[in-house]
Amino acid sequence: MTAPLTVKNLTVAYQKQPVLRNVSFDIPEGKLIGIVGPNGAGKSTLIKGILGLTPKVGGEVAIYGKPYKEQRKLIGYVPQRESVDWDFPTNALDVVTMGRYGHLGWFRRPGRKEKELAMNCLRHVGMENFTDRQISQLSGGQQQRIFLARALAQDARLYFMDEPFAGVDARTEKAIITLLHELRQQGKTVLVVHHDLNTVRQYFDWLILLNVSLMGIGKTEDLFTRENLQHTYGGKLVMFDSDKKSSFLIN
Repeated sequence: MTAPLTVKNLTVAYQKQPVLRNVSFDIPEGKLIGIVGPNGAGKSTLIKGILGLTPKVGGEVAIYGKPYKEQRKLIGYVPQRESVDWDFPTNALDVVTMGRYGHLGWFRRPGRKEKELAMNCLRHVGMENFTDRQISQLSGGQQQRIFLARALAQDARLYFMDEPFAGVDARTEKAIITLLHELRQQGKTVLVVHHDLNTVRQYFDWLILLNVSLMGIGKTEDLFTRENLQHTYGGKLVMFDSDKKSSFLIN
């Protein structure tokens, strides 16, 4: 079977300084995949490079064996909340309905069918009572759930989520992980930039360990070890082992 995502020698640089260097991997279908590494490791840049949001110096990306531009309808994207202009004058329902634009094309406007689908997606994330609320008036957790609903409306096969758990409340975190598990049950593939090492084992089937270069990729149970984390992060890292209910220091 063709892999949902194939990356070959992807290199991205800012002002001639490499942020990603010769990153190559394939990912399996129907998995929740965490992208983990220290600050400045290129995790968000990896997603943006794959989606063509950041120019790449070199390398190739294939979505189900074809170039990204030919497969856009298969992709859903949840950006970092900090990168969104929340002052843009639009309401929650309109934001979610935007998730259908890739299916409608340039010359069709969303109709009742699209609005009903968007409403169902809002219900799915517990935001059906906020349809007419301006997005600038929502809390951070509510804003994140609106963008999750928009991703649902895209009805994609491959999802990219950039730090969806960052700065959200407990209710939103629970809603996100529930949604991720539902997407996996539907056979979808989800890549998530993630910072909280304490929840990695609980949340993800697979991991991509990244620090400018690819440090490792594979099943979480195999890859999430002290040695691999030391190799990826370097320096000192305090980590809580949720299984043993203890913490250890990586030197």
